[in-house]
Amino acid sequence: MRVLVIGSGAREHALVLALSHDPAVTALACAPGNAGTAALAESYGVDVTEPSALADLAVEWRADLVVVGPEMPLVAGAADAVREVGIACFGPSAEASRIEGSKAFAKDVMAAAGVPTAHAEIVDNPAKLDAALRRFGPTWVVKDDGLAAGKGVAVTDDLAAARAHAMTLLEDGHPVLLETFLDGSEASLFCLVDNTTVVPLLPAQDFKRVGDGDAGPNTGGMGAYAPLPWAPAGLVDEVVAKIVQPVVNELAARGRPFSGLLYAGLALTSSGPQVIEFNCRFGDPETQAVLALLRTPLTGLLLATATGTLAAHPAPEWSDGAAVTVVIAAEGYPGFARSGDVITGSESDGILHAGTRRREDGAIVSSGGRVLSVVGSGDTLPAAREEAYRKVALVHLAGSHHRTDIALRATKGEVTPL
Repeated sequence: MRVLVIGSGAREHALVLALSHDPAVTALACAPGNAGTAALAESYGVDVTEPSALADLAVEWRADLVVVGPEMPLVAGAADAVREVGIACFGPSAEASRIEGSKAFAKDVMAAAGVPTAHAEIVDNPAKLDAALRRFGPTWVVKDDGLAAGKGVAVTDDLAAARAHAMTLLEDGHPVLLETFLDGSEASLFCLVDNTTVVPLLPAQDFKRVGDGDAGPNTGGMGAYAPLPWAPAGLVDEVVAKIVQPVVNELAARGRPFSGLLYAGLALTSSGPQVIEFNCRFGDPETQAVLALLRTPLTGLLLATATGTLAAHPAPEWSDGAAVTVVIAAEGYPGFARSGDVITGSESDGILHAGTRRREDGAIVSSGGRVLSVVGSGDTLPAAREEAYRKVALVHLAGSHHRTDIALRATKGEVTPL
């Protein structure tokens, strides 16, 4: 089988790595890819926001399956364009991708499906902002209604900071979503969905803020681990039954059936799991940890999802133990990130590339904010964490930074659902 992966981040490197281990895959390409994926797959330059260009590449390369990684091409209609040329595609349609592309749409779907989530209000006019803010708090949750690569959210006890973030979004022409704050630990659950059937993967937890102890601004994600040793028994089954399946059913009833990866970002509150957000694709950096534990060949799972045969496919099997991902970010991230610096030590096993490229002289240099995802696996979560940070120490990138506390509290038994 010839498989084409769309994207250039560590998520795509993790997908390419898993696919490369599958004997069913006879040819593998990644567009545009990065310095890490180039060692495993053919690379093709392409504008991922142009659905027709992606479909043309799939035809030219003679792909049997296209796997779309990032949200932007999915929201733009990449999966629709690929399917229109007769090629199987793992990824939801543009209409179904609105579950991530518009938080207001997602809230409407959840309300119709009876799915527990925070109370929310859309503000699209600065004149209405102050009155709306008074209806929320004292912890304010302010979100960009559209795509923001995980960085469009402010969670703060400071009303002035909440207002400033909202005004920045409004001044840029983006509607603002205000939400009530949800207590409890956060978790991510990825589910394969083929329009009707839902197959959950391992739950994970990611770390959004840039600094240790959850200090500083939100990022696209600074690390993750899987599975969750502190998760209550039956959590995955409960989330599928009460949250994911009802949303899948509601999307189908609206004529927007979902096929691909539906990611539920959850708060495990005192009244049970509630949805923080839905994403229409594999999450980054959770994917890097989750796929490190997958024993079932990935290709078959993705193809069954894309062709509507997931119910007949054997359930995924997992390795025992745990995996931890630590993100190494460039100087300045999540603000203006420095690029072009030489990276050494990045070609070891378990080091997945994101913002990298290879220069003509062969050196690997930084080319984005989140530069590398370093993955450690082990029989226990502490062992996986130790392995991840051992590999982090092998990497040198001038001015880079990473969190030193990924999964630390979980290894100490300090994380609870509530």
